[in-house]
Amino acid sequence: LTGQSKPGFKIVKFLKIIIGSFLITVLLLFTIASIRTLLLDVNVGLQLAHWEKTKNLSLVIDGHQREELLTNFKGAIRIPTVSFSETEINTTALLEFDRLLRKAFPTVFSSNLVHHELVANYSHLFWVQGSQPGLVPYMLLAHIDVVPATESDGWEAPPFSAQEIDDFIYGRGTIDDKSSVMGILQSLEYLLRKGYAPRRGFYIGFGHDEEVSGYQGAVNIVRLLKQRGVQLAFVLDEGLAVLDGVISGLEGPAALIGISEKGSATVKLSVSMVPGHSSMPPRETSIGILAAAVKRLEENPMPRLFGQGPERGTFEHLAHKFRFPVKFIMSNLWLFSPILGRVLERKPDTNAFVRTTTAVTIFNAGVKINVIPSLAEAYVNLRIHSAQSLQEVLDLIHSTVRDQRVKIELVDGFDPLPISSADEKSFGFQIIKKTVLDMFPTVTVAPGICIGNTDSRHFKDLTSDIYRFAPVWFKPGDAQRFHGINERISKKNYEELVVFYFNLIQNCDIQHLPEAHSSVHEL
Repeated sequence: LTGQSKPGFKIVKFLKIIIGSFLITVLLLFTIASIRTLLLDVNVGLQLAHWEKTKNLSLVIDGHQREELLTNFKGAIRIPTVSFSETEINTTALLEFDRLLRKAFPTVFSSNLVHHELVANYSHLFWVQGSQPGLVPYMLLAHIDVVPATESDGWEAPPFSAQEIDDFIYGRGTIDDKSSVMGILQSLEYLLRKGYAPRRGFYIGFGHDEEVSGYQGAVNIVRLLKQRGVQLAFVLDEGLAVLDGVISGLEGPAALIGISEKGSATVKLSVSMVPGHSSMPPRETSIGILAAAVKRLEENPMPRLFGQGPERGTFEHLAHKFRFPVKFIMSNLWLFSPILGRVLERKPDTNAFVRTTTAVTIFNAGVKINVIPSLAEAYVNLRIHSAQSLQEVLDLIHSTVRDQRVKIELVDGFDPLPISSADEKSFGFQIIKKTVLDMFPTVTVAPGICIGNTDSRHFKDLTSDIYRFAPVWFKPGDAQRFHGINERISKKNYEELVVFYFNLIQNCDIQHLPEAHSSVHEL
């Protein structure tokens, strides 16, 4: 009996060891996660947040200035600088916009410190000379053109009217991106009027075709700067914003500074067959074959990659503003990324952070109701996650479609953009962060990822640090106004943009960043 019980005793002992090891592992992981949560709660968000106040010029907008800046801004919105395609751009409106800028900002265009030139006929490049040539210049970017809009789409006010409703200015370009164009120049106008002369020189670039990829405006600006041997400390362009009540469970608003952009690909799928009469259809038509291929792409999304790109830093920076247990999860994405990724992929707006997205945007087939078409075509637009490459995405499309009858062609595309620095030694990130926190002390600042693309991607050879942010406040539902109907900005928020750039330009005049967590700075 004793001998027979020995094998069972060994099994029980082995199971106890396994269970004990498992419990120890769980306890160890829980301890590490708890410590990490506490450390992030203490440290994240404090880097260089509180500097000693500099002797900057201040801008307090009075009644006359308010009327001036709003008049200038509304005038810009009323000009329909629409880009329909790379070959169809409203050049008449672009010329009118040029005249508006010269009239609205006379000091900028007449100052000895400012050199202005037109690029590719309609884009603008400004060089603002600094008193200390040894300081590496930076660049502020924005774009003049807008996407199409018609009143019949359901706008509360005509899209090029700049009409005021409840202290909001409505119109195409109020967010994307004339608020930055006018805000940058308005702030420079006020600085120059006050006798300001920068120590660190800087460039301002306004492309005229960003909405159709920027191949004329931004690309030619970059070409000019390269010819002149220019290298930049950092670039600041449009992109992310201040989110207020948008992130579920987050206490207070968050300013997300984009440190990268997703890549992009446009892929054409096509099927060619012998045409025929609809009375004698084959078992499969070109439309059916292509529809099945498209359906496979939609039913088999790209792999979930949440936590493997810049989005991990976003949630960790925001973690201390969540309550338990979400705070515990956000602080330990090294452990919980798969769980959080599954939650985020349920909604289209958060699914974009999780993976390379796949969107079928055009489907063309057929010319007559009783003719089986010989050709069916579909276009698929993909936004590539930072942890993937363009080639990897194309390989996955081929393996998912799995049909030799479907021709797959890359129309255009590019890899995700490099990730810019966002630590305590990052000059551009910390300058932007300081400027935000000086204006909005209760806002949490975090690095982010742009799911769309901007002109700034063309500047990656001129600097390793490109940031995408403007202090536009987004509340729930506002993101849908971007390229949608009822695009608008509050009058107060536009004034904040002007003040933001007014302060940012002056904050860039320091030679070096202060030590981390220090209140001392070097002028």
